Amino acid sequence: MELRAGLLPWSFFATAVVDASNSLIGNANLISKVYFPRLIVPIAAVMVALVDFLINFAILVALMIWYQVMPGWQILLLSLFAAFAFVTSFGIGVWITALNVKYRDFRYVVPFIVQLGLYVSPVGFSASIVPDQRRLVYSLNPMVGVIDGENELYLPGLWLSLAVMGFFVWFGIGQFRKMEKSFADLI
Repeated sequence: MELRAGLLPWSFFATAVVDASNSLIGNANLISKVYFPRLIVPIAAVMVALVDFLINFAILVALMIWYQVMPGWQILLLSLFAAFAFVTSFGIGVWITALNVKYRDFRYVVPFIVQLGLYVSPVGFSASIVPDQRRLVYSLNPMVGVIDGENELYLPGLWLSLAVMGFFVWFGIGQFRKMEKSFADLI
C-alpha cells in the first residue's frame, strides 16, 4: 500500500506538469483569436489533473478499506500536502508552458524529465534511506517534501521543499508574464 500512496501524488504532479506544459499549444486557436488571461489555461490543466488525483484517491481509500489498512496520523495533513503538490505542479507547469511556447521542441523533452523525476523522488522507497548528511540536499526536490510528508515528517526537508516550491511559483509566473506578450505571435 505504501508504494501506491507514494505514487498517487507523483502521478498527479507528472500529469499536471505535462498537461500544463502542452496547454497553450493545444489551445493555439483560442490564444491567437481571443484575449483573456492566458494563465487560466495552465491552471485549468492542473485542475483536470487534480480531479484525476481525487478519483485515484477514492480508489486508494476503497483499497484501504478492502484490505483493512488503517491510515496513520498523517491523514490529517493530507489536504495540506495535496495543496503543496498542486502549487508545485502549477509553478513548474507554468514555467515549462512558457518555455514550450518559445521553444517548440521542448515539449518532447518534458516527459523524459518528468520520468527521471520519478526516480529521484521517494515514490518506491522511503526518503529515510537517504543518509542524514545528504537528506537536506535531497529535499531540494520539491516533491520530496510532498511525498515524504505523507509517510514521515522531516521538518528541515519540508521547509526547504516549501522554499523551492515558492521559488518555482514565483519564477514560473514571472517567466510566464514576461513571455505572455509574445504568445499570440509565437503560437
